[in-house]
Amino acid sequence: MIRGSPAVFLDRDGTINEDSGYLADPSGLRLLSGAGLGLRLLQEGGFRLVVVSNQSGIARGYLTEARLAEIHQRLESLLGTEGVTLSGVYYCPHHPEGAPPFRQVCHCRKPQGGLVERAAREHKIDLSRSYVVGDQLVDIELARQSGMTAILVLTGQGRLALESGTVEADHVATDLAAAARWILGRHVG
Repeated sequence: MIRGSPAVFLDRDGTINEDSGYLADPSGLRLLSGAGLGLRLLQEGGFRLVVVSNQSGIARGYLTEARLAEIHQRLESLLGTEGVTLSGVYYCPHHPEGAPPFRQVCHCRKPQGGLVERAAREHKIDLSRSYVVGDQLVDIELARQSGMTAILVLTGQGRLALESGTVEADHVATDLAAAARWILGRHVG
């Protein structure tokens, strides 16, 4: 039996790039220190890298899907200069209190697993050998619901999430580079 590839599912804001609220301008996207290195280490270690992000700013009218595509192009360009290629970028534009047509309760908004399920199908990913890295409780819950290992990073909202006392991550890392080293230290191909 051929197993699928392992992957690391990554939150975007506060994990890979600075969390500036509802980022609506591509020029405002800045990579966090250690993000490029961490992703490159994971990529070299044989992991697919998949961004999964709630983007309710679309439902709230702060940006369009076309503008979000420009932001993701900038993200991929900045990561490219670090030697990193993402396998995919998946986002949820919905919010239950947003404007139509994005006002809805959906299966793709984290911590629901719709984005992960789609990525796993499209990229032949073995979730049992995969990880979720993020800075919020929804990222940890996503890992739990999808049968993956959960890593909280202390960038972005991570410190606040940890101080809440409700986060039950498998590991807590200072940043994405530290998370990558921990994953690679325990990964068995």
